[in-house]
Amino acid sequence: MWSRRRHKNIARKAGNVADFVTRWGGRYEQMLVLDADSLMKGETIVTMALLMEDDPRAGIIQTLPVIANRNTLFARLQQFAGKVYGPVIARGLSAWSGRDGNYWGHNAIIRTKAFAEACGLPDLPGRKPFGGHIMSHDFVEAALIRRSGWGVYMVPWLGGSYEESPPSLLDVAMRDRRWAQGNLQHMKVLPTKGLAWPSRIHFATGIMSYLASPIWLMLLMVGLALALQAKFIRPEYFSKEFSLYPAWPRFDSERALQLFIVTMGVLLLPKFLGVIETILRSDLRKRCGGGFAIVVGMVLETLISALVAPVMMLLQSRHVAEILLGRDSGWKTQRRDDGGIPLAEVIRHHWQHATIGVFMALAAYVISPAILAWMAPTLIGLVLAVPISWTSGSLAAGLGLKKIRLLLIPEETDPPAIVAAAHGAQHLAEAELPEVEDGLTSVVENPHARAVHARMHLPVPLRARGKPELDPVMAAAKIHEATNFAEVLAWLGPKERMAVLCEPQLIETIDRLIVKPEPPPDLVAIEEMRVRPYPAEVPPGAHEAAHPEEVLADGEPALPSEAAATPPA
Repeated sequence: MWSRRRHKNIARKAGNVADFVTRWGGRYEQMLVLDADSLMKGETIVTMALLMEDDPRAGIIQTLPVIANRNTLFARLQQFAGKVYGPVIARGLSAWSGRDGNYWGHNAIIRTKAFAEACGLPDLPGRKPFGGHIMSHDFVEAALIRRSGWGVYMVPWLGGSYEESPPSLLDVAMRDRRWAQGNLQHMKVLPTKGLAWPSRIHFATGIMSYLASPIWLMLLMVGLALALQAKFIRPEYFSKEFSLYPAWPRFDSERALQLFIVTMGVLLLPKFLGVIETILRSDLRKRCGGGFAIVVGMVLETLISALVAPVMMLLQSRHVAEILLGRDSGWKTQRRDDGGIPLAEVIRHHWQHATIGVFMALAAYVISPAILAWMAPTLIGLVLAVPISWTSGSLAAGLGLKKIRLLLIPEETDPPAIVAAAHGAQHLAEAELPEVEDGLTSVVENPHARAVHARMHLPVPLRARGKPELDPVMAAAKIHEATNFAEVLAWLGPKERMAVLCEPQLIETIDRLIVKPEPPPDLVAIEEMRVRPYPAEVPPGAHEAAHPEEVLADGEPALPSEAAATPPA
């Protein structure tokens, strides 16, 4: 196994794949793409390779990853939904899209030749956030490889493919900001010539999944504004223009009810079908806690999802607004543990949402208590945004539900061998080199971390003369001016720290700033005498032979006495 980090991480994940394909792709007929939290059984990998060999026109074969391995409340909700509802939705999606399917960027096998000839991603014209490298590259790669005539399809029946979920609502929101920007970038990709229509529909669906939130918010605000206007401003049913009939206000309650029923059907039908299938399969029903627990889990997941939905509406509306204002999301590292989020941070992110919910509730109550009751499902989630978000990342809440056998999935009651092995490997890695807040501090001050870092280091690529990279140059200048390591940490930015970690000579220049405790004077004298060379005329080993009683047990000569401290000239 080879582990490699590019010195210049251009285009992030898509750049990693492109770098592999251009450097070493010719060696391999197929490649398996995994995320940092992906797991896949060996039998699954072999089956995917056989499927691709049996289908010479297959470009990408996508599995259905099961979310597992996390215990917070939010993660357990995601795991339950993915296991119970996911297979039904995946089979429907697979039947609808056929060989014009989509690709989710991981837990899939790709024909290297097809990818190399079809999936070179261009930089989009213009400035970020709409320009630059394509962030949601997986949809685009699927569309391009399909445009070249290769098949892209899913195998929802194939098990043994796993991934992990973000542990809380705020973690999902952080990842969702990047996804929002990537999906809105697809508006520039939609007009590309030669794309299959299902690929264009995939793009349009991803774009609307984020534009729907500000549209929903605007509908709520416009509806409240019209209701307030009708409450406090006298309506004019008879206009000044000639008309035979008055302009009565129109509210089509019958169609509104029909729309509500259709919407609930679209949202809830896959859940009911998934629950029915899970209950009918006796082996799956037992490993999910039983039929009653599955039904209660569906109700609990639906209620919490309904409370979270308006909060996500405001979060995604803000994401879209920031993108339209030209703000780039960057690429923040995702948290992949069961640790909770401090309450102060939750309040800082959600107090605006709770405030908006309170004002909307007051406006609805002023109009009519019936309007308030009608809007209650949306308003409750907003008003309680802080406790809902904080509880979503609670490990205690998740483990409490697990203890009473709710939201269980088979990967918990009967863990696959690969999931258990991953747990063991994670604990071993944490014991060998615990996670630290600052990698640079660890490498500089921890000898064990320095040794591990040195083993993983790759040679710095050659650079064109006269075109030095800015980050290493700035880092070297700041280190040169610093008088202690604290100043280095304070002055270096994130990109400059990464440049230091990529170039060992920069780390060595920091060593002069580390204040090391001086040994006692007697130890200094002892060390000087240990390293003092023998005189040229005294052959090595003569001292030990002349004084066998002063030889230590490990073969080192004992310390010389004061009379013999100075060797003969």
